[in-house]
Amino acid sequence: MSLPIYIRIHNDIRRKVENNQWQIGSQIPPERELAIQYHVSRMTLRQAIHTLVDEGILDHHIGSGTFVAHRKVQEQMSGITSFTDIMLEQQKIPSSKTISYYTVAPSLSEMEKLHIKQNNRVLRMERIRYGNDVPICFEVATIPSHFVSGLSKDDVSGSLYRVLKEKKHLIPGKARQMFSATLASERIADYLKIKKGDAILYLRQTTALKDGTPFEYVRSQYVGKRFEFYLEK
Repeated sequence: MSLPIYIRIHNDIRRKVENNQWQIGSQIPPERELAIQYHVSRMTLRQAIHTLVDEGILDHHIGSGTFVAHRKVQEQMSGITSFTDIMLEQQKIPSSKTISYYTVAPSLSEMEKLHIKQNNRVLRMERIRYGNDVPICFEVATIPSHFVSGLSKDDVSGSLYRVLKEKKHLIPGKARQMFSATLASERIADYLKIKKGDAILYLRQTTALKDGTPFEYVRSQYVGKRFEFYLEK
């Protein structure tokens, strides 16, 4: 099965970064130049760039351009970060608004994180998560399609972990989490009702079942002034 063109561009750019063809901290060529190089529209090129920014491989600086991201210091954590459970523990009513929900071929990063192959399909959904109707985070979740087969959109876009337990008898185990700080883009600021450039806490989480099989890869952008994590050692 052929990968979508923007995924192929995404994978090619990522390989250039990993092979040090584009050095950490260096600015990548402008969108117009890359679109010509890949023989695609700028809209298609932007899909690939946006995905790489979401994954922390590239950084976009408004007014300056797009750069190869610096590697972040990582803090190893274990356990599950369920937005629904966090909100309930804080006596807030959790809710979600689904922005997009579709089945696609996985990107290279998704294949690596979820231990799947190019011919697998994944469900990718974008959601705004709320606590007491206040937007807390914007989330992009990727799940191998076979884990959610037979489940409705309402099931999956609600409390996924709870539905997997109740309807699929799948028990989440450990999660690997990576945190970084960034600034809200115009799009994210609009979704979260904040100002462009406000502080964002970026969480990337890969969650596995009890047997160690990864079933979810999530990229979440939390409003810095509305949410904080803490770590106990």
